[in-house]
Amino acid sequence: MKRIKEAFDKKKDGLLSIFITAGYPNLNDTIEVLKELEANGVDMVELGIPFSDPMADGPVIQEASEVAISNGMTLKLLFEQLKDLREHVSIPVLLMGYLNPVMQYGYEEFCKSCQEVGIDGVILPDLPLYEYDEEYKDLFESHGLANVFLVTPETAPERIYKLDDLSNGFLYLVSSSSTTGKKDGINGTTEYFQRVKNMKLQSPTLIGFNIKDAKSYQTACAYSEGAIIGSAFIKAINGSENIKESIETFINSIR
Repeated sequence: MKRIKEAFDKKKDGLLSIFITAGYPNLNDTIEVLKELEANGVDMVELGIPFSDPMADGPVIQEASEVAISNGMTLKLLFEQLKDLREHVSIPVLLMGYLNPVMQYGYEEFCKSCQEVGIDGVILPDLPLYEYDEEYKDLFESHGLANVFLVTPETAPERIYKLDDLSNGFLYLVSSSSTTGKKDGINGTTEYFQRVKNMKLQSPTLIGFNIKDAKSYQTACAYSEGAIIGSAFIKAINGSENIKESIETFINSIR
């Protein structure tokens, strides 16, 4: 949680967060990818927990999940891979996924494992707000975990203020109500971004879903503290013979 706040304090705008599925493209690539992202100036990483039914994700991330699962990635193995995370990576790392793997692992054990390896926060799109507020808020916070809430174009203002009040990290502004990785970008949603910006929220915001190039990144940064890129990054390293070079090329193309 502390590293997330420090990241936003350090970079008031233009913060770049990258999403990558754990265990993709190869089972043991996770730490190396994180190291390369930090080396190329990425400010934060969202590490996806592979799941067989990622309902909010488009085909690119769905396929990455399938590959990671077939590679043998599990939540238990992921925590084993991350045991030396903080010896190699200093930027904030969040886990993003769905409730089913967390429930199977056990909420308390999950939070404990996150704290032990140095995870800063979680993004669980299907965790109901009331359930988090009434049952898990204290558990998450006692293990130093920020819980990141999603805001969509249809989220009512009163709910946004409630999310803002509960937030201890940042708010994730989903650029559309569709899945990730759509080709039409974010140009049609700037009115929504401006509306949220005008609310003067206490929490910083990052815009994600369909940020794919320098232009969409810059558009997002005009309305929030930064942007989250997932599908476009996964495409960039898919089938790469030199992941280090592919990461450098992609990040340079965004900034």
